[in-house]
Amino acid sequence: MLILGVDTGGTFTDFIYRDGDNWGVHKRLSTPDNPSKAVIEGIRHICGGDIPPASMNIVHGSTVATNAILERKGVKTALISTEGFTDVVEIGRQNRADLYDLGYRRQPHIVPADLRFGVGGRIGQDGEEVAPFDEASARAAVEAIRKTGAESVALCFLFSFLEPSHERAMRDMLAELNIPVSASHEILSEFREFERTSTTVVNAYVSPKMSAYLTDLKTAVGNNPLRVMQSNGGSISVDTAMSESVRTILSGPAGGAVGAMSIGKAAGYDQLITFDMGGTSSDVALLDADLPLTMESAISGYPVKVPMIDIHTVGAGGGSIASLDEGGSLAVGPESAGADPGPICYGKGTRITVTDANLYLGRLVPDHFLGGEMRLETERLSTAMETMAQEAGLSPQELAEGILDVANANMERAIRVISVERGFDPREFTLFSFGGAGGMHCAFLARLLNMPRVFVPVNAGILSAVGMLMADVIKDYSQTVMQTAQDVTTDDLRRSFAPLEEQGLSELRGEGFADDAIAFERFLDMRYAGQSFEIMVPMEGDVVDAFEALHERSYGYRNPGRPVEIVNIRLRARGRAAKPELTPAQTLTEQVPDAAIKGVQPVVFDGEIRETRIIARGELLPGNVVPGPAILIEYSSTVTVPPFATARVDAFGNIIMDIEAR
Repeated sequence: MLILGVDTGGTFTDFIYRDGDNWGVHKRLSTPDNPSKAVIEGIRHICGGDIPPASMNIVHGSTVATNAILERKGVKTALISTEGFTDVVEIGRQNRADLYDLGYRRQPHIVPADLRFGVGGRIGQDGEEVAPFDEASARAAVEAIRKTGAESVALCFLFSFLEPSHERAMRDMLAELNIPVSASHEILSEFREFERTSTTVVNAYVSPKMSAYLTDLKTAVGNNPLRVMQSNGGSISVDTAMSESVRTILSGPAGGAVGAMSIGKAAGYDQLITFDMGGTSSDVALLDADLPLTMESAISGYPVKVPMIDIHTVGAGGGSIASLDEGGSLAVGPESAGADPGPICYGKGTRITVTDANLYLGRLVPDHFLGGEMRLETERLSTAMETMAQEAGLSPQELAEGILDVANANMERAIRVISVERGFDPREFTLFSFGGAGGMHCAFLARLLNMPRVFVPVNAGILSAVGMLMADVIKDYSQTVMQTAQDVTTDDLRRSFAPLEEQGLSELRGEGFADDAIAFERFLDMRYAGQSFEIMVPMEGDVVDAFEALHERSYGYRNPGRPVEIVNIRLRARGRAAKPELTPAQTLTEQVPDAAIKGVQPVVFDGEIRETRIIARGELLPGNVVPGPAILIEYSSTVTVPPFATARVDAFGNIIMDIEAR
């Protein structure tokens, strides 16, 4: 049976598939007006026509939920909360992203005040009922929502994570409206009213959009199993993704991190800084032998407190537009040309992008883009470069190199955020580069950071789709417990985890996993008494000592003897899915075959034009050594090996570049 990974990006939609022992890849321009169109057309292309029934397993990473928030194109959403607390979601916290911007104005909330409704009744902080559920005000809220024409409802009552009976009663009354209802005790069963409400509202806002999108895909693929990638590095069923779409917001980047961890470990590298440069943005993450999780994410200013791989994003991609600011300085991004119109060299664009700059400097080969399926145009690009260079007072070559320098500086800052600012030294890590544009920038980025090595995997341009095939099925559960760690025994914690484990076991069995393929990972959110935020600690050995060690690494100190609190317990229920095996070659050959060398072209490096070999990466053999300068071409990406780097092919076919120190 065919297994297929699909990743929808801002510029390209990527496919990787395996049929028996044979692998195949495919890329096509995304269709932002209807993302399912590119996905369905790509699957049909792979199948050679109609999609046959019961012939494949599909794992898909989608940007639908992300874009619905970023573009504020979710559905009309109402919020029901405890009477007197309807504005918590807008009041938020005192944090201000633009503290020194005197002209700052907050965007209107996605749920305006006239779509927020309060209902009487109250659960106390101990989970006991303080005031009974007020059916009269609940009925009034239902009728008011009916008149507004709302298409979705978020439901968030005080302390419902301890006792959800009032939320359940309200949901039963809303059933007559026949619209989706997101209840906070199901979406996020944790304390902190603002974050719980915000996460539930985001889910309600995007789920109908995601549901419509996935329904189209389900109809197109028939009875072929379809799973959706989550932000936490695992996949979920399509039905769960429809109702809990907030869990899919960073699904594409998460697939890349999973793929990097799997392929890196297989090749002997487990300390990685991942660098995923696509057409619209670049995503970076630090993998210190494991995938980093965070609960403190936000999208477009809205907190989303579900487990996500800790990924930092900057608006610097191949399609990022270069411009001159009011002072005449060169700026790159965050605005992107996307898939339509795209860069100038794609044939429709009118504004210079990072991809255009790479092409102008000779770092792309026009006749070999996407394996020759899409030829890049150079004539219009030359005219545009000359015009902008004249405005900037530079030569066209200086302008193109300047564009790449600015883009690289943006990405360098992003990597410093996840490494240096968190106590990690980039020199101790390998830069793992992927994405369609990553291979052209990774060596220069590594040198800026004094990193000794770059790792470029096979099919680097579609690694996020590869990672989706490597992902397990993961269910995340949490519960607020508020206990003092020094007073809690291991048996106490096991009893607290038991209901979550029963739920996880039941749901994974329902998805077809045998008990021996199910594993549980337990974590505790811990803090010193009096602190406001927690550190997630694996429940292994002495958890207090483990917490203090993590606290010291994050903040530079520990406070022995001070009471430590366990705020939340977290369970990851993992269904271990069958994964493609990676088999290393048994023999290594240093000499590059003559057939792999496709020609020579001039390429600009540091203002100097160098005659540079063009080498087909797919024809290189394990063990081959390629000194720079060289351009390695393949279907899904291009890799630039500058004069200060030497590339070699490892036993798995990955490119390992050794970088000379500055």
